[in-house]
Order: sequence, then structure tokens, then C-alpha cells
Amino acid sequence: MASGWANDDAVQEQIDSSIEDAVARARSQLPKGESLRHCEACDALIPEARRQAIPGVRLCVTCQAEHDRENAAFTGYNRRGSKDSQLR
Repeated sequence: MASGWANDDAVQEQIDSSIEDAVARARSQLPKGESLRHCEACDALIPEARRQAIPGVRLCVTCQAEHDRENAAFTGYNRRGSKDSQLR
């Protein structure tokens, strides 16, 4: 059941849009190009298995873990679906 001006599929459209945004964001952060042999942050050797598993890898496991912790602030909150954003 729709309420107000929203159509019956509005909730599902918002969910689909949120998922598409998250997938696009994740894909944009994937490494591209040739894998490095040494970490660009600490110059440690990147194992061959890691270079083959992740094409375009640029960081060793330790530096990648630190990078991931620093970028964990993304909450995934969708402002387009927020009532606050619609009131402004």
C-alpha cells in the first residue's frame, strides 16, 4: 500500500537504488592494472599468490588492512531516501 504521493513500488525502487549505488562504489574501488611486486606504502614484498588473486593489487596485507580500517567510516546511509533530505 502506497502512502502520500509515492507509488506502490517506491520502497523497492529505493532498495534497488541503494544496492546499485553500493555495487558501483565497490567496483570503483577495485584495483586496476598490473599488480605491484612491492607495497607502495611500506615497500614490503607482496606474495605472488596475492598478486594473482587480486589483479592490480598495490598494498601488502598489513597496509591494506590499515587502509580498510581508515575507510570504514562509510555508513551506507542513503540520503535520497531520508525524510530529512526531502524536507530541505
